[in-house]
Amino acid sequence: MFSTTELVPLLTDRGIKLSASQVHRLVTGTPERLSLPVLAALCDILEVTPADLIATKAENRDVRRTGTTGDLRAVDTTAIRPKRARLRPDP
Repeated sequence: MFSTTELVPLLTDRGIKLSASQVHRLVTGTPERLSLPVLAALCDILEVTPADLIATKAENRDVRRTGTTGDLRAVDTTAIRPKRARLRPDP
């Protein structure tokens, strides 16, 4: 397959309706999201698995630091009491 426009009828045969420009963007760029039916149709057309089409990159991240100090303690909520609202008549 040499042209992205060749994919349009193959996708249509599988119930996926995308324009030639949508298919071009899908193939030439990195899509932000991809529906499972489209992924399944592409895998079927190209005779590959999703792992062949999707490159994953996992990395460990450091623990995010917050603005609190190192010692975290539970807050005693029994000492916190809501104040009753006082309604004043309009002047």
